[in-house]
Amino acid sequence: MTHPSSARSTGTIQRPRTTVGRSARLLARTIGPLACLVLGLSMIPAAHAAPAYEAYLDLPTVNGDGAAGGGVNPVVPLDEPTLRAALDQARADGVVPQRYATLLHQYWLVVSARNAAIDLAAWDPARGVRANQNTFNLVYVNYFRLADQHPEFWWAGLAGIAGGSFASGFFDLGDIGGVVDVPGIHQLGDAVADLLRGTPAELVRKLPEDIKLLATEGSRLSAEDIAWYQTRLMIMQKHIFTDLVPMHEAYVALGMAGIDEMYAAGVIDEDIHTAWQSIDSHTQAGYEDSLVRMTDREQNRVVADQWDATSAGRGTIGRVLTYMSTVAGKPAVPGVRAPGVFAPATARADVAGRTLALRTPLPDFNWADRDSRWTYITGDLVPRHVDMERNPSLAASVLGESFWIKLAHGRMIQRIPELIADMTTQWRIGE
Repeated sequence: MTHPSSARSTGTIQRPRTTVGRSARLLARTIGPLACLVLGLSMIPAAHAAPAYEAYLDLPTVNGDGAAGGGVNPVVPLDEPTLRAALDQARADGVVPQRYATLLHQYWLVVSARNAAIDLAAWDPARGVRANQNTFNLVYVNYFRLADQHPEFWWAGLAGIAGGSFASGFFDLGDIGGVVDVPGIHQLGDAVADLLRGTPAELVRKLPEDIKLLATEGSRLSAEDIAWYQTRLMIMQKHIFTDLVPMHEAYVALGMAGIDEMYAAGVIDEDIHTAWQSIDSHTQAGYEDSLVRMTDREQNRVVADQWDATSAGRGTIGRVLTYMSTVAGKPAVPGVRAPGVFAPATARADVAGRTLALRTPLPDFNWADRDSRWTYITGDLVPRHVDMERNPSLAASVLGESFWIKLAHGRMIQRIPELIADMTTQWRIGE
């Protein structure tokens, strides 16, 4: 028999047990899901930051033609350490080179600009001649640097000598705006006009149209025309630098491994890859082969369309300016003939029952025209450059001469009196 007090005592003790039991069960029901949640969260992989290169994958080249400021794509930075880190990570992660082609091109372009002491961000041909004058000169100084430090880089030597002397005709270091004001610029067109007036019409009709345009439009060239043409030349200059110099820097830094990566990425094609294999052969035949291939790339692929557009620009003015460059141009490679000496314009026609021939000191081609430009380059310019390179002492003296001296010699202002004298003494009509 249970004592009443014991029953009450037992009941009193049991009520807390019942409450504790319910609390425990409630706590278990509460903690259970929380524990599962915590356990589940712990099993979810931690979020990782996107690779540094991810934003630079699969980007197109949008400024490869050199028409705007900066690099080949504005999305890709111009900071060399940032580019290098992204590139190294992409390589380490096994990213296919085609996907980081623009990043790769931009990196070597930034390296190229740094080595040339060029501010790539500020290099914008649209800003005009004065803003780009220093960069214009540094491009050619850099070609001579590459050729001097790496004698196997024959194309760099040719680009410095011929490119500098050709383009410098329309740039005056002292006063850019004064170029067009020099009376000789207009006198060149007037001299041709006077000679045509004294030439039988039958012969004039057989002359290239560019000569006739020079006579009718040359004396009317304006400062705006010249400024437009200078900008066109600066765009092409940047295009050539952007395309060809980065591969030179990649080879200097990494040898053929750097070239192979650019080829795998599609930055360069098979032909130019072969050119680098020729250089890497360290033979004279290889150097000659690379010179032709790189010159072909420069003139027939990089700037060919831009020359077409320039000669067609501003009505007939584009044709006049590109022909005037041809008339005044004389690359400073030893032994190279001026265009008018290499291929003088001639004509034959029946005049009053007699067959007369006209020989002029003016070129029968326009540098802007692809086929005739290439004929001059391969017929005289490249062979004479090869001759120079085969003579180490001559090459050293020519390549070692200050670019500033070459630039001064190439300026059109200094050549105009000679050109006018040539026309008045060498414009000959005979049977």
